Amino acid sequence: MATAVAHDDTATPDGLLPEEETYVRHAVPARRQEYTTARHCARRALAGLGLPPAPVPSGPSGAPRWPDGVTGSITHCRGYRAAAVARTTGTAALGIDAESHLPLPDGVLETIARAEELHCLAPLERAHPGICWDTVLFSAKEAVYKAWFPHFRRNLSFEDASLDFRTDAGGTTGTFTARLLVPDSPYRRFTGRWIVADGLVATAVHLPAASPEQVDHRSSPARLGGEVPGLSLRDVVRSR
Repeated sequence: MATAVAHDDTATPDGLLPEEETYVRHAVPARRQEYTTARHCARRALAGLGLPPAPVPSGPSGAPRWPDGVTGSITHCRGYRAAAVARTTGTAALGIDAESHLPLPDGVLETIARAEELHCLAPLERAHPGICWDTVLFSAKEAVYKAWFPHFRRNLSFEDASLDFRTDAGGTTGTFTARLLVPDSPYRRFTGRWIVADGLVATAVHLPAASPEQVDHRSSPARLGGEVPGLSLRDVVRSR
């Protein structure tokens, strides 16, 4: 697994490949530069796997289309762009997301959260009031969606996954488990990690290349409750 990060767009030349150019041909300059930097990160991450530069165009839904034999995820927010990739021989899907560590706008939490998730967040908010738990939840759901979509090519709503969170000793990192509530989903749980650092919330989900039964078994905290294999969120947030 390999990752690449950029914290600004100014140092990255406009290096889109022809297959990517069409998706931002009419975009405003800021969107074009954001897209270019994200694709630059994607190619740096692919190089980390020993692969040559390749186009990473957008699919019909906007999700990146990776070269054969590769799966990955891209995220961007204010002052931050990142890509994570892995070979499909060991990884079925990746989902990463980053958000500014700020509270969500009024009313958004009630839109994205299930009742049991609000119940889970309440004691965490009391124990760690410096964490924007609403944004941690939003980011984690985005990471779950990005891991889900390559398999099913259909939307996963906020109501279709129920998340609970655990914190590590310091209180600014931890794990989460997502129960997938879609009736016909062969995957019942995804497990990932979250971190708050340097003004960002970052989350990641890793889906091993295994049968659905194995994935469900391995999604217990004992198997996937530690670092996402090969992906250190602290390094992803802080690397330049």
